[in-house]
Amino acid sequence: MTGDAILSTESLSIQFGGLQAVNNVNLGVHRGGITSLIGPNGAGKTTVFNMVTGIYRPTAGRILFCRQQGGPPANITNMPVHKVCRLGIARTFQNIRLFTDMPVLENVKVGLHARTSSSVFGAVATLPGTVREEVDVEAAALHYLDFVGLMHSANDLADNLAYGDQRRLEIGRALATHPGLLLLDEPAAGMNPQETEALMELIGKIRATGISVFLIEHDVQLVMKISDYVYVVDHGELIAEGRPEEVQNDPKVIEAYLGVDEPAP
Repeated sequence: MTGDAILSTESLSIQFGGLQAVNNVNLGVHRGGITSLIGPNGAGKTTVFNMVTGIYRPTAGRILFCRQQGGPPANITNMPVHKVCRLGIARTFQNIRLFTDMPVLENVKVGLHARTSSSVFGAVATLPGTVREEVDVEAAALHYLDFVGLMHSANDLADNLAYGDQRRLEIGRALATHPGLLLLDEPAAGMNPQETEALMELIGKIRATGISVFLIEHDVQLVMKISDYVYVVDHGELIAEGRPEEVQNDPKVIEAYLGVDEPAP
């Protein structure tokens, strides 16, 4: 792991039966920045996210996470999902996963409860410590709703939010787990241009708090505008990496991802 990387993978690989979905991928997510992973559909991008967050078990390779700069990296390969979250990695998904029959505020509280200590007994018995913690949880949930611009919808059902606001709510819930690294899997999917612009502003705002962002996105314009560094995968293998302007003009990327055979002007 390099000194400025909060997350790195070493020869990360996974097979599903006879299919090599990801093969020997080495990457590093820059601390305090926005790192993007792009590539065609089926290239293995979400599979990488799923291995990082403990949903899939790699066939080979290692995943290292170092939340504290200068501290020793933790080997999180094959670590259970809840432990990955507690270490400080949160994510969103391609398909929005909210508790649609619960109010917006309660959805964010779910993220906060990943770090609470009260027991079921304490909740049932309304012990003073549990009551205080719940007051703190509500205050924190309102803070995160305000951060993502949804304070006005706190008491609405999540299912009644507009699509773009549902995306924001999912991000707010992920932030509520207090991550050092936030993984966003195609957050702009299905958004109109105005919603996409607002999303870009929100991602920049998240980075400004010191949270590192690892982004999968098909909107190339968005990626090139907000990313500090970009990795490109195709057929499960890393084919290019570099700053946005370098990647955008790489012939291998243009051929595999942009669908033309000459560098962009």
